[in-house]
Amino acid sequence: MSGSLPVLSGEQAREIDSRALREHGLTGLVLMENAGRGCAELLQRLGIDGPIRICVGKGNNGGDGYVIARHLDNAGFTVHVGSAVDPSVLTGDAAVNHMAWVSGNGAVDVVEAGGWDDMLSGAAWIVDALLGTGTRGEVRPPFDVAIDAINRTSDGSAGRVLSVDLPSGLDCDSGSRLGRCVRADHTATFVAPKRGLVEDGASEWVGAIHVVDIGIPRSLREEVLR
Repeated sequence: MSGSLPVLSGEQAREIDSRALREHGLTGLVLMENAGRGCAELLQRLGIDGPIRICVGKGNNGGDGYVIARHLDNAGFTVHVGSAVDPSVLTGDAAVNHMAWVSGNGAVDVVEAGGWDDMLSGAAWIVDALLGTGTRGEVRPPFDVAIDAINRTSDGSAGRVLSVDLPSGLDCDSGSRLGRCVRADHTATFVAPKRGLVEDGASEWVGAIHVVDIGIPRSLREEVLR
């Protein structure tokens, strides 16, 4: 992680996204594509020696997961997507990227509460794209059981865990756990580290932090953080 980058609050991160669309002509699809492709490239740099399991939810974090799946599949890796929700509930950019994945013959399994252990078993990498920076209050079903299953893989039943933007269940600003939290080996965060990632005690859940450039103009980031 670059030490020169300041941290972003959740409100500042939302402002940057909003102004990138409104003032700079960057669409949400462009930003999601850049985020997912950047995460896929990071995984390849970290080293992939087996199948990848991608755990997705219903928001933009899940949309990032579908982009990651598509780019890793394009690169020739074995990818399996498990969804905590029925994809029919997806809207906006997440729905578009789900369609792009399945139209290219990508499969999505809706994982029931008792099915996560089997879905994750034997993975070289688990990608946590369940919940994003907008999560409020304690983690609720169906995400709680998915998080518990990801954390159980620390017993050696699967490989390393990469969380997208922040570990699911970590508060974006305080760094506190929202009841349950994914224990990640690596976190790929966008634009700049979110404040909660660097708070005392968060490192246990965050692992190594990697900042992924998604094409936000540097001038915009600097203006928001001024």
